[in-house]
Formats: sequence, structure tokens, C-alpha cells
Amino acid sequence: MNNLPSNSGVSRGRGRGSKNNKEQTRGLGAPLDQAAQLPETKLVGGPSGGQQETIKESVPTNQGSADIAEGDPRGSVRGRRLITDIVRSRPSGLVTKSGTSGKRVAVQCNYFKLLKRPNWTLYVYRVDFSPDVDNTSLRRGLLSEHRNKFGGYIFDGTVLFCTTKFPDVPNSPYVLDLLTKSRAGENIRVLVKSAGIVDIADAQQVQVLNLILRRAMECMKLQLVSRNYFDPQAKIVLDNFRIELWPGYTTSIRQHESDLLLCAEIAHKVMRTDTLYHILSKSIRESDDYQDAFKREVIGMIVLTDYNNKTYRIDDVDFASTPMTKFDTKDGETSFVEYYKKRYNISIRDFKQPLLVSRPTEKNIRGGVDQLIKLIPELARATGLTDQMRSDFRLMKAMSEHTRMTPDRRIDRLRVFNQRLQGSAGSQELFQSWNMRLDQTLVEIPARVLPPQKILFGNQSFYLCDNRADWTFEFRNRSMFTQVAIKRWYVITPRRSLRETQEFVKLVIKAANNMKMHVAEPRYDELPDDRNANYSQSIDNCSAKDPQMIMIVIKTQNEEKYSCIKKRTCVDRAMPSQVVTLRTIAPRPDKASGLLSIATKVLIQMNAKLMGAPWMIQMPLNGLMTVGFDVCHSSKNKNKSYGALVATMDINTSTRYYSSVTEHMKGQELSDQMSLNMTCALKAYREHHGTLPERILFYRDGVGEGQLYQVFNTEVKFLKDQLDKIYKSAGKEEGCRLAFIVVAKRINTRYFVNKRNPEPGTVVDDIITLPEYYDFFLVSQCVKQGTVSPTHYNVIHDNMGMNADKIQMLTFKMTHLYYNWSGTLRVPAVCQYAHKLAFLIAESIHRAPASGLENQLYFL
Repeated sequence: MNNLPSNSGVSRGRGRGSKNNKEQTRGLGAPLDQAAQLPETKLVGGPSGGQQETIKESVPTNQGSADIAEGDPRGSVRGRRLITDIVRSRPSGLVTKSGTSGKRVAVQCNYFKLLKRPNWTLYVYRVDFSPDVDNTSLRRGLLSEHRNKFGGYIFDGTVLFCTTKFPDVPNSPYVLDLLTKSRAGENIRVLVKSAGIVDIADAQQVQVLNLILRRAMECMKLQLVSRNYFDPQAKIVLDNFRIELWPGYTTSIRQHESDLLLCAEIAHKVMRTDTLYHILSKSIRESDDYQDAFKREVIGMIVLTDYNNKTYRIDDVDFASTPMTKFDTKDGETSFVEYYKKRYNISIRDFKQPLLVSRPTEKNIRGGVDQLIKLIPELARATGLTDQMRSDFRLMKAMSEHTRMTPDRRIDRLRVFNQRLQGSAGSQELFQSWNMRLDQTLVEIPARVLPPQKILFGNQSFYLCDNRADWTFEFRNRSMFTQVAIKRWYVITPRRSLRETQEFVKLVIKAANNMKMHVAEPRYDELPDDRNANYSQSIDNCSAKDPQMIMIVIKTQNEEKYSCIKKRTCVDRAMPSQVVTLRTIAPRPDKASGLLSIATKVLIQMNAKLMGAPWMIQMPLNGLMTVGFDVCHSSKNKNKSYGALVATMDINTSTRYYSSVTEHMKGQELSDQMSLNMTCALKAYREHHGTLPERILFYRDGVGEGQLYQVFNTEVKFLKDQLDKIYKSAGKEEGCRLAFIVVAKRINTRYFVNKRNPEPGTVVDDIITLPEYYDFFLVSQCVKQGTVSPTHYNVIHDNMGMNADKIQMLTFKMTHLYYNWSGTLRVPAVCQYAHKLAFLIAESIHRAPASGLENQLYFL
């Protein structure tokens, strides 16, 4: 019962031969003309054994091969790990998780209902062979000769899942006693014994459904790349950028509140037409040490090999080996040149190029494949985008024309997917054999639009937020909620940029005057050049004169220079700083009118860093501390991460924040650090208010679904215990009133209102939510391009004493308070602040900041 895999049940690169069409269909019932071919023979040191699940070969292979692949794509599940147990975090006493506030609307979502017959049940059988057969592949082959008896089935070599119930046979422990012959002509009995049923709500049945769905998608002639299926026939070629976009789908079937639903989302895979040989040639042309340059460029990259359509992660480059290097096969020694010519009829052109090295994954090792995999650079295509590509505005714009789909286009694509899935002869036959049927229309669900929020400014003025969820223009004639007069500040700038800097500072002062804020003329420190040492020395000189703020001008974005400046201002000198680039602040013909807007945004940031509040919202609760926590991995050391915590000090009475960041190693438990940071936050709150907060609303970001079990069973319990001790020691015997909410942004759920994006504040808390969770979806932001993505909130602990409606309202309110953007965010502001802080430390500073800054938003 515990033999099913956590994904599609397909091994990565574990092949021994290929199948003819008849053999390929074993294990999933009815024959499929479009079944995927299996990977090539694994050779010691050879080029096979990919870094992904089995996908179709692009070249013909030996159709008469008698070997059966151990890792074939037919529902192989033996010896694989079971998916993580479902975390049932919904409180047992919860009556309803549905709210009531707001305007009711009907929305369509990217789900299709899975229709099933009333008696749809998955029966489990144990299969034995007499005499015993050790080889799993032979077991599958022997059973497949009787496939007509089973209908739809999955067999892992021992356990058989199928939809057919076989009656008990009197005086026999077996429900079936079948006879078949081996190739040697030996009679073998196939003995099938009943082992129970899998309940419709059982996680294993959902796994089986996903396996069936993935096989059905193969019938659509889609190609598996990594975990998702893509359509290379419909690829979009961007010739100017040497890039291809492969459209595809991300799918999953899951038990939702009352129905089994299939979630389908449109995906795109970036495939570069460059091979790694092109990158090698460029490194040789442009670098003195081309080997080091090539390694830095390709190590960690995911590549695709067209000859077998597999992906691999590059872990090293072997400059001591070439395509002429020989390795052992069952037919004797052969070179890579000979192997590719004989196997794929591919002629390798450069016999002197080094070989790429890909280490086997943990999954490969569990399957017995532990040799290094060698690849040829000229046959390996790079996938994904480099940082340089991401910074290319023209490329990103060209891609977005195809990837950012409006809701109506997305809905049309989803309908086409449904039609293709149900219209393919192979998938039709497969669904029929499993008694499955998919609804043809998108699921329609009830939703609510929460009331718009009042944005509070200075002098008791306010702005009622509309559907644009943007109040940038309101700063033209309003003062900020609380303003800090900037009387002492320095501007550090290279001497040759002095004139442009002074012009920009005049605009900052003009913007301040418009907002009734006092900003004095700064003092300037001119640098002879823009070397890092000059910036460091200037920061030291300026900080000695105790300014409130330092503005630092750099020519262009430069990570090394930015890191040097932030280490100086955040660690050594504990000084709020504002870094701007000359490209941003210098007047240009194409953006002359936009400089005042940039100056206004810079001024808002400076005010927020000095503990001012540019705007505020109405908060119905007093004594509420809102906390955000996020984790970011170090750019220097991949085994090191930084966890950042940012907390409000009751926004009704204080505009202060508390922030702290701690370092931890990969795999290290976060409970101790999180509770330590929370203890410090409570200490800061008590020092500021003289008491502990009445309630704590904790938003935990950076949690994948696989980590939820650990967060629920360890983090939350440990944190609650520590907080209860603090509260009881302060005389509050009832302990801490805490709500702990896991925030998930990377989700596939989308919903639409009349083929348009939903308004900000649209919340969904039924039908597509999960029965084991206390959860809801919220669209809090407005997007001008493409389809808006909702955020998923999962309340895994709550004793605050508030109903679902109030928690949803509080969450929506908190998305309005991020001072780097005068609009709403996808997540509560404290989450974004925590991410911003963790990212700054992980990318630029790599150490804990000075404690003197912990009450300021210095990281904005």
C-alpha cells in the first residue's frame, strides 16, 4: 500500500533497452499508440541516465529489444517514496472557514471537475508468481499478457491497482490463478490475492489519478521536460535572441472541499538554441583563463540533449577527457565519437572539446545508477535564462508578449487543453479503461470582493482606494502620514556627476515642499573617482558628523560596489542610507518629465527609513503585533541561509518596526532562531508600550508544501510554547493569542471574473480550498498585463479568537503598507519587508546588521 511515488512514478534515466509499441503499454491497461519510448542503455561513464523523468526518444531505437526498462513510464512505483503525509492543520473546532464581508461575485477558475461513476473504487491486489520471478520487468511482462482482464491498472511488480473487482474463489486465497509461459517455455502461475481497497479520499488514489493523467498527456504528443509536459511542435522561435519558448501545462489532481478537481495552468519552457559548445567558444575568445570562465558559466546549468530529450544538471567540466575518450560497454570499449555515430547517427565535429559531468541524482542512486554521466558540449543545449538575459529589456518584452496571457486568452488555452486531452484516441481509451471522465467546462465558484480600504495621509486626509490599487498620484498635494524633518544629511557623489546629482536633490526638496515636509540643503562629499575604497572612506567621514541620512550616488548598478556600501552603512556605521544610480536620476530626453516622480519616491523611502510613515490604514484592533518571516539563501555559500523577521509595534499607536536576521545552515532547524527573534521583538514592543501585545498575527513565507509538516509539527509548537512562557511570566495566565499563517505565492490557481482579472480584494474560501486546511485565496494586487496571481493563505494555528472573516480582512489591510510601492502587494507588507531584509543580507552583506538599526526600515 505504500509503494506509490510522490510524482509521476517514473524513474530518471534508468533504462535498459527500448520497447515496441505493444510492450510500452503494459501497466496502464489499454494499448496506447502514442506511448513514450524508453531511455537508451545505461553505460558506465556513458552519456545516458538523464536528470529527469523518462521522456520520449527523438530517434528510433532497437524495436526488437527484449529487455524491459526498470524505470519505464508505465506507472512504475516499486521501492519509491510515498508522498509526504497530508498535514491536517484545520482546527478541530472550526465551524466554518468562509467569511461574509464584501460584495459577492461568481468567478471561474482554472480547474476541471473530475466526473466519476458512482462505484468508482480502486482495488488493491498482491501478485505472486510460481515459480518465483525476481526480475520486476519480467513480472510486469508476464502480467501484461492478461491485461484484458484488468481494465485500467498499475502494477509495480508486487502490488496491483485496478478498477475491476474480482470475486472470491471458494476454498482459495487467490481471486485469480492465471497461467502463462516464459520465453524458455516454462509454465508460470500468476497468483492474484485481494489486499483491500483504496478509499476515494486516500492520498494513494489521488497519486494513481495523477499517474493516469500524465499518461493521458503523453497521448497528446506532449514532451516531458523536468516535471511538466510541453509541446515542442507549437514552439515559438525568437530568432533575434536565439531562444525558443515551448508552451505546455502544469497539472495536478487533488481532493478539494467536495470534489476531485484537476488544476491546469499554462506554462512555458525557455529553450536556448545555443549549445554549450557556443559558450565554450565564447569563453576561449574572451577570457585568458577560459577553463575557469567556462566552468563559472555552466556549472549549475540545466541542459537538454536533443538526441534523447532529457535534461541534466551540469556539476563539473572534465578537461582531461574528450569525445575520443573510451569507456566500457557490454560490447567492449568504445569512444564517445563511435557511440554517438552508431547509436544516433550523430557525427561529433570537435574531437578536442572537454566533457561535461553530471552527477546522478538521489533518485538515480536509489535506482542503482551511481556513475558520473558524461555529456558532449556541442550536443547539450542550455535551458533557462541567464542574469544577463533577464536584464535585457528587449528580450523580456519579446517573451512577455507570449507568456503574459490575458484572462480571455488563458481561458481559451485551457479549453483547448481540455479538448485535446479528451479528443485524443489514446487518452479516450485510457480514461474509459479507468472509468474516468473529465468535465469540459471550467469550475465556477462563489467569491467575495472585500470592501476598499481608506489610505490615511497627513492632516487627517484620506483616499478611498479604488480598483487600480495605486495611490501614487495622491502625493502631489498631500502630506505624508508622519514626516521626519531631514535637517542633517550628506550626499556622496563622484565629482564628474556632481551637477546631475545637485539637480536631482533640488527635485527632492521640491517634492518635499509639495508634501509640506522640511528637507534642508545637504552637504556634498565629492569623490575623485568611483573606487570602492573612496566610497568607504567618504561614508566614514560623513558618519563621524552624525547625519540623519546619507545619499550615495553610483554610476550604474554594480553588485560589488553596492555590497561594499551596504556593509559600511548597515554593519560598520549603522547609518540609514539611500543608494541611487546616476542612470536613474540623470535627466534624459525620453524621461525628463518623470524625474519629479522618481524624486518623490526617493523622498518617501528616506522618510520611511527615518521611522516616518508615508501613509497608514485604519486598523480596527489595538494591541496587534503583525510579524513577517522569510528565508533567503546566501549567494556566496549555497549551504547557508538567512532568516529575517520583521514586526510592527501596533500600527494604531506607533509607526515603528522591529527587524532581526539570523544565519543558519542547510537543513538546520529554524525553531530556536525564530523564537529567539520573536522574544527580542516582544522585548522591543514592551519597551515601547510598557506591555505585551494583545494578539500576534504571524505570516510565515518561504514554506514549500513538503516543509509544511515540519513547520506545523515543530516550528509552531515550539514558538507557541516559548511565547506562552513569556506571557505567563508577565502575569497573563491564558498565554499568547497567536495566529500562524503560511503564505504561498508560487501556486497554479488562477481565477477570473467575466474573462477579466478579479478586483483587488477578491477572496475565495470554498470549493477549491482544501478540506484538511483552514485556508483561503486572496487577490490583493492589480496587474496591468497578463493574468493576476492569487496568494494562498493557510492558517495552521489560531487561538486569537477571531473568525475567518476578520483574518481575511486583516490580511488584506496589511497588503497596503509596503512603503517601497504606493499600492497593494501580493503579500502582507511584513512578509515583503522580511524578504527584502533577508535578500539584502544574503546577496550583499553576508553578516548580521548592526543592532542600532533594528527599529528602522533601513533595508528598503
